Amino acid sequence: MENTENSNRCPWCGTDPLYQAYHDREWGRPEQDPKRLFELLILESFQAGLSWITILRKRDGFRAAFRGFDPGVLATWGQPEVARLMQDPGIVRHRGKIEGTIRGAQAFLRIEAREGFSPFLWSFAPPPGPRPATLSQVPAQTPESRAMSRALKREGFTFVGPTITYAFMQAAGLVNDHIAACDWG
Repeated sequence: MENTENSNRCPWCGTDPLYQAYHDREWGRPEQDPKRLFELLILESFQAGLSWITILRKRDGFRAAFRGFDPGVLATWGQPEVARLMQDPGIVRHRGKIEGTIRGAQAFLRIEAREGFSPFLWSFAPPPGPRPATLSQVPAQTPESRAMSRALKREGFTFVGPTITYAFMQAAGLVNDHIAACDWG
């Protein structure tokens, strides 16, 4: 769909051009690439307690600071890298989330070797259903996001509660929550 002034979008993206571009080009598109899924999951975990636009505005800073979200690199990091990242104004400086990213990279490598990170995550996708008519019909969490949350925590991920995992499922296209009137759904 081409971005036009007369297009209907989900109302959550408002009028911010960065938010609209994210909505139009990325959000809700089924993602299969394991490293891209890892990045989305980590960014969603950093969003906990903040607004998504804050993370979106810092995404390039996150990508630079976390070396393109390469799990093979991040899994080797320790306290020197945590200390460096705690001084980086280009990201959200939260020690627990930074340390959780390193543990998440280690978990990613185990899951990828065992069964593949993408198939692991997509195993929690519910069957496709009708798109919501309004934002009020979009749940904050679902049985599938609760199951994904528990499984990710067992693997060693942190900041992946069921609301975060549902937001991840929306962003990565495991569910389609573009409202029915949205031209991009």
